[in-house]
Amino acid sequence: METLTVNEKEYRILKLLGKGKGGYSYLAEDANKQYVLKQIHHEPCDYYQFGNKIQAEINDYSRLKKIGIRMPELIDVDVEQERILKEYIDGDTVYELVLQDRMQSQYLEQVREMCALLYAAHTNIDYFPTNFIAQNGELYYIDYECNDYMDEWNFENWGVKYWSKTPEFLQYAKDHSQK
Repeated sequence: METLTVNEKEYRILKLLGKGKGGYSYLAEDANKQYVLKQIHHEPCDYYQFGNKIQAEINDYSRLKKIGIRMPELIDVDVEQERILKEYIDGDTVYELVLQDRMQSQYLEQVREMCALLYAAHTNIDYFPTNFIAQNGELYYIDYECNDYMDEWNFENWGVKYWSKTPEFLQYAKDHSQK
């Protein structure tokens, strides 16, 4: 089985959780518990400009923590290998909940509570539903990406389009279904 290290500590890779604009996230474990190990990648992204991705992860985590967003704890960062180790939040993504008709209104209420904190801090997050996990009735933002606030990218103008079976959501699901 494959292993990856974070600051010379070895973690066994169990499976790929997902690929985002900035990296691959894996479910990893040591002898004691499970984590998310994110490996930064430098593949082109035609709709997003990056600076130093690893530093952005660190800065964004700090910014969101100060704002009070519920998210996984950042455990370790290996700057040289561009790897991040964070708490694993087990549960279904909002995307999976919408797809399976199990979305609950409490999760919309919770993301709107996050928005109130974020907007007051002049900040947006990536509201795409794969970035949110529901666990024991609580919603977690599992990405650390955030940006300065812009109306165009707030929840009401962009994110909400993917939090129910809208035409945008259904088109995304069709384009990304397992073939």
